[in-house]
Amino acid sequence: MASIEPYGISTVPVLAELVRRVLGASGLIALPTESFYGLAAAPFDEQALARLWQVKGRSEGKPILVLIGDESQLRPLIRSIPHAARLLMKAFWPGPLTIVFPAAVGLSDAVTAGTGSVGVRFSPWEPLANLLRLVGPITGTSANREGQPPPRTAKEVQDCLGDMLDLIVDAGPTPGGRPSTVIDVRGPIRIVRDGAIERDVIEAELAAHGLSLEPGR
Repeated sequence: MASIEPYGISTVPVLAELVRRVLGASGLIALPTESFYGLAAAPFDEQALARLWQVKGRSEGKPILVLIGDESQLRPLIRSIPHAARLLMKAFWPGPLTIVFPAAVGLSDAVTAGTGSVGVRFSPWEPLANLLRLVGPITGTSANREGQPPPRTAKEVQDCLGDMLDLIVDAGPTPGGRPSTVIDVRGPIRIVRDGAIERDVIEAELAAHGLSLEPGR
């Protein structure tokens, strides 16, 4: 079974070093996010990503988003930052907005699912953000088998996936609620998934800069 390590603000440097060691050994970790617990793997580690897909039972064609703890961690993941992305980053990051960027050349198909794109979120939630600043970027897909409900506690993760993970970071129950809004900025700006940031809020921000969303989703 996975070991469980409690999160504490005073122990972040020690915990981050443990997380770094596990990731460096192609390990899988469950980390708390601002909604549910997520599965963390190093996004440039093919062995870890293969394990991640096996644990998730992930369907073909579904990309895996990446979490960052600082905007400097974005550059290795992407090919460019479209103008709309810069505006949205300034307005909503850190926050529950996943932005779909053109993926960096060579970024694994296990992350992009062959789409040539990668969804990235800069999380605002303190327990995760404090760790990500030291160990990011990491994958951020929910810590559950596909089709099962996402977990809000470390115990739920342990009960579901504990024998397939290396480490669970326990920061208590996560808030749950709506997932991040996902927006694709590579061409016409469109919302891929409705979420925590409402459409009209995004529309207003874009309109203030002369941009607009595609109608519908």
